[in-house]
Amino acid sequence: MAVADGQRSFTLTGNGDVLEPEDGIIAIGSGGNYALSAARALIDVDGMTAEDVARKAMKIAGDICVYTNHSVRVEVLGGEAL
Repeated sequence: MAVADGQRSFTLTGNGDVLEPEDGIIAIGSGGNYALSAARALIDVDGMTAEDVARKAMKIAGDICVYTNHSVRVEVLGGEAL
C-alpha cells in the first residue's frame, strides 16, 4: 500500500514494514518499476502537478508492461495533490 501526505510518502509492505524512499517517489505493483522510472524523469518538469506526473507515469507503465493496464483511479484527499 502506498500512503503519503504533503511532506512524506511511504510504502507499507505485506510484512508490515514501513519504507520511505530517498526521493519521495513511490511505486507498487507489477509495473511499479516502469512507473517509478517515468515519474523520476517527469518530476522536474515545470507545470506538472503530482497528479499529472502520476497519471503520465502510469500511462507509460501501461504502454510497456503487459501486466499493467490503463485503468487508473486517482483519489485526492484534503485538496489538491502536492
